Amino acid sequence: MSVFRKMLFFVLLVVVLLGTPRIGTLVANLFDYSGLDPDGAFLWISVHHIIQGIIILALMFLFSKVFKIDFHLGWGDKQTGIRYLKRFMLIFLIYASIVFAITIPRNFQPFQYPLSTRNIAGYLGFQLLLSGPSEELIFRAFAITMFALLISNRRVFRHLSHANLFAAIVFGIAHIQIFFNPFELKCSLPQVFYSIALGFFYGDCYEKSKSVLYPMIMHSFTNVVMVGVSVFFTFIL
Repeated sequence: MSVFRKMLFFVLLVVVLLGTPRIGTLVANLFDYSGLDPDGAFLWISVHHIIQGIIILALMFLFSKVFKIDFHLGWGDKQTGIRYLKRFMLIFLIYASIVFAITIPRNFQPFQYPLSTRNIAGYLGFQLLLSGPSEELIFRAFAITMFALLISNRRVFRHLSHANLFAAIVFGIAHIQIFFNPFELKCSLPQVFYSIALGFFYGDCYEKSKSVLYPMIMHSFTNVVMVGVSVFFTFIL
């Protein structure tokens, strides 16, 4: 494949990956959630993730039927996936314990919504059931598979493929808020780098287990742990 065609596919892939969440935003903005979610804690972002998940699933269905592409939506190599999952969860719990031990005395960020049962249950439910599945379909199953097929299936080194590196970086970029009128970028650089680092592990698991299900569980686990601990300490501090 020529360099020009690879560059074209690269640009198109980035547009799809970053454009799909934007479409989710546009659709989610069409509805009024104040009756069921007056604090805006969970319904808008839930609708957003459902819409972007539906869009990417539709693309996967089309490409799998027309081009016979396998996006690894099944259980894949269960032994590898479960082993990776257990190891990751243990390491992340240690990491989270260290982070909270350091930040709580100095710069603890409390739960961002009023501590009502509805807000806590709704937001934790979103993190558990929608955040991982929706985002991993986009940034692992679709991004890594399409990049490897269309652009490069080579590796930077043994534990990092070009496709995984690409997906992790775009995943980090997706955590940057972009405004066009006027043009403005808003982001937390630590969050962007944190997302890229986690994206590497999600992608590595996806490639090794041949399944997106384990990265989905990993992703939801990390979010629930961080949000759950924030809720707990907001209560007691």
